[in-house]
Amino acid sequence: MKRAIILFLLIISIPITLQAQSPHQPKRLLLELNVPADEFIETLDRDYPRVTILETFETLFDGIAIEGQMHQLDRIVEDEAVKQAYPITTYSVTPEKVQFIEQGKIPSRPKNADQHTYTGKGVKIGVIDTGIDYTHPDLEANYQGGYDLVDFDDDPMETTSTQGIPTIHGTHVAGIIAANGTVQGVAPDAELYGYRALGPGGFGTSVQVIAAIEKAVNDGMDIINLSLGNRVNGPDYPTSLAVNQAIKHGVSVVIANGNSGPNEWTVGSPATATDAISVGASTQKYQTPILIEPKQNKQIQIKQISNTKDWTLNRDYSVEYHGLGIDALPDLTGKIVLFKRGEISFAEKITNAIQANAEAVIIFNNSPDPIEAGVEGSETLDIPAVFISQDDGEWLMEQIERSNQLWLKTKYETRENHIANFSSRGPVTANWEIKPDIVAPGVDIMSTIPNGYASLQGTSMAAPYVTGALAVLKEAHPNWTPAQLKAALLTQANRIDDQTPTEQGMGEVNLSKSIHTSVLITNSMINFGLIDERVNRQTEHVTITNVSDAPIKVRFSRPPIKKGVRWTLPKSTTLNPNEAKTLPIQLSIRPDQLKTGIYQDYLTVEIDRKDYHLPYLFINQTAEFPHIAGFEVEQSYKDEQIYHIRLQLANTTESLMIELYDPVTYAYLGELLYAENLEAGLFETTIDLSDEKQLDQYLLNVTITTDNETTYYQHTIH
Repeated sequence: MKRAIILFLLIISIPITLQAQSPHQPKRLLLELNVPADEFIETLDRDYPRVTILETFETLFDGIAIEGQMHQLDRIVEDEAVKQAYPITTYSVTPEKVQFIEQGKIPSRPKNADQHTYTGKGVKIGVIDTGIDYTHPDLEANYQGGYDLVDFDDDPMETTSTQGIPTIHGTHVAGIIAANGTVQGVAPDAELYGYRALGPGGFGTSVQVIAAIEKAVNDGMDIINLSLGNRVNGPDYPTSLAVNQAIKHGVSVVIANGNSGPNEWTVGSPATATDAISVGASTQKYQTPILIEPKQNKQIQIKQISNTKDWTLNRDYSVEYHGLGIDALPDLTGKIVLFKRGEISFAEKITNAIQANAEAVIIFNNSPDPIEAGVEGSETLDIPAVFISQDDGEWLMEQIERSNQLWLKTKYETRENHIANFSSRGPVTANWEIKPDIVAPGVDIMSTIPNGYASLQGTSMAAPYVTGALAVLKEAHPNWTPAQLKAALLTQANRIDDQTPTEQGMGEVNLSKSIHTSVLITNSMINFGLIDERVNRQTEHVTITNVSDAPIKVRFSRPPIKKGVRWTLPKSTTLNPNEAKTLPIQLSIRPDQLKTGIYQDYLTVEIDRKDYHLPYLFINQTAEFPHIAGFEVEQSYKDEQIYHIRLQLANTTESLMIELYDPVTYAYLGELLYAENLEAGLFETTIDLSDEKQLDQYLLNVTITTDNETTYYQHTIH
């Protein structure tokens, strides 16, 4: 399984180089097997007695981790019982010089954390991530153990700078869940277990994540948090299937929905898992400064650089551009200085501006990729400093170069609670399910990192908020199943106005209401699927359970009349205490009377004199979804000329063709695969390039024909 797992956090990307190992030094492999692990171990014990078995996996997948000499491992991976082999790699680092975040101002609790008497006490939470800095004073009391699926030992510490590209992500996630110190997590008395599945720089493989899920299940976790994933939008990706299996074993699983928004169809695996709680990111109501160039009325979004003064400027200021900020600066009294990111740290640029008496600092990105900007140290630099995008920075620079003069003013806007722009949206391809299930705060979230604190953003920060809420809910209702706990959170979520189901699911988490809920609605996300000329009537079922000690009345409200759509809803009913009823919701469609595409909204049901809003979705005949919702190519460990290809097909495919080209000359090298009449879902194949012209890289051209429409996809392999 390809190194395709990413952290759903907007962070700095740093290049890595692999460090060669001595041929006599023992090496480690993670093997995915075609046979039960115990059966293969018997073969190893007989034929390779000097090979060490590090770990065995047999709950969610068949696999083992082994250590031995290279010549032994090379023979082992040729065995027919080995489906795939994944090297456990040693890294060295060539870092870009970027000063990263350590925050000075720290709130006592996460934003909008509910006040209640429950703290998650006794609930076991497995954090599958980059590791946890269990020596952090805010985490050490709650940390109980874990496992390292990168090094295969009992020490899931974050990667340090001496081991490769250092990581902070898992520690930040763990703090949101259960920090208990300067920062207070949502569940400050929960038990934390770290499962390090992502190594230096936050990289890892799908099989490492699946192995970590299995370890967490076998270790008796109540809840697993996965603030990671890939961009494969499909319900049957291996990590998604593993998550569903973990839930069948009685474990709740919370997953970040992804940071590929704001477009539809951007949710990735494993957040596509049907039974998981997939979490999008919301923002809270706040006031934000916006820069305006008055001549062209150009508006520029800014991001505060941590450990600098708040931007509170209230008049127009002249702006001067001074490159990377390396050279000596003139006196900048009463002016804003504009710098480009690079060469020296943010702290050095800002310090140089302070020495030049600048009024404020703007630094623009040197790449299109978003980052979180900050400076080290516990002291706040005595100047406002903000970070802007590469496009906006280059636009400002051009204005200055063109006219030799630029003025900016600041206006302040109040932003209402809404879904973060970066938060991935559904629906899921192939089964058309609504994702995310719920949203939680994911912007400017303060939490722990190794040796300090930081404010980060991403669905990686929203998921642990829900995980902490789930732990509190589990303490309050210890006998509830994962399905009941999920239903409680979703039933009582606050719907955000003007946001669609595929943006927010049931809405924003409301922990206090979930703890005290009198009703549970399961199957609350009503998916009618794809409607075509042959299928125009669908029935889905919603189960409503009365968990109070008094009867409650249930009454559905009929949606506004719409041409081509007819609802058949349940009659009003009464539920006695602890009674559950499964109610049919029928939708009849006249496809020819509606435009093609996605239709989604909320169906209102009144329960005990309160309105609950159930998301529904159907697709009329077709929609503008990607025909390939995931494309991965992985070089075989057994043979460097063999590549494993995994395609996520969004719908039934009439034909699929893979052709090979020279990416430099675009010379046609041949057809590798042709297949017809493929069902929607995960399509896997293997290609062998040993008979092809040997090049440093190749271009794969994939041609998909669906409903007489042809689409092309390209992928370069090295």
